[in-house]
Amino acid sequence: MPWRWLVSPLVALALLGLWYGVTAADLLPAFMLPAPGDVFEAFYEALEAGSLPYHIGVTLQEVLLGLASGLGVALSLGYLLAKFPLFERILAPYIVGLQAVPIVAIAPLLIIWFGSGTQSKIITCALIVFFPMLINTVVGMRQVEPDLRDLMRALNATRWQTFRYLEVPAALPVLLGGLKVSATLSVIGAVVGEFVGANAGLGFMINSARSVFDTPTVYVAVFTLTLMALALYGLVGSLERRLLAWQRRREQPGSFAS
Repeated sequence: MPWRWLVSPLVALALLGLWYGVTAADLLPAFMLPAPGDVFEAFYEALEAGSLPYHIGVTLQEVLLGLASGLGVALSLGYLLAKFPLFERILAPYIVGLQAVPIVAIAPLLIIWFGSGTQSKIITCALIVFFPMLINTVVGMRQVEPDLRDLMRALNATRWQTFRYLEVPAALPVLLGGLKVSATLSVIGAVVGEFVGANAGLGFMINSARSVFDTPTVYVAVFTLTLMALALYGLVGSLERRLLAWQRRREQPGSFAS
């Protein structure tokens, strides 16, 4: 129904009104919660000066490259773990141990090893993306029904044909669910790396503004990061609707497959 599309904008307007009311009543000092007008002014100044687009470009590059790297390794390794349980028994303790270490503890080491440039941020981002996508890959590949595998063998399907026409379609809903989580986590990974050591990016922008108590600029960077994560999540959602259209058609009442 059309009114459902209005819920989120109305909630956003209500929160904006509450924010304005709190600042207008001086319930909190300005260095803690600046007025919406001050944040908008800081946004306009950063946009006009070109600093905001520059930092967005740096962070977005780190996010996309880190996301692609983390997904590539997670999908490949997850498939191997799902197909060969021996690999899982050997590698699982090390993978879980790596995930148990907070990324903020690893990030300084990555800065030391790979420098304060883009490379260390990409690796930080890839590491935070890796584990959830790995788990979803293993779960997705293992949820293929054994009867369908037997059918593919009975049809003399090759390993590639089984992968292309059975395993990927069956695992796709789980894989896309993991991709949604990974897309948002990738933003966190890039910012963590920038917090530890960087000379550009939205995380660097937050650190610089915080050091001089420029709270409106901090809010600008935080809101920009939020929008970036929402945009990536929305892109994955759009991809999911396109790739899983066949599933929705199959589940519709009265369809041939139902």
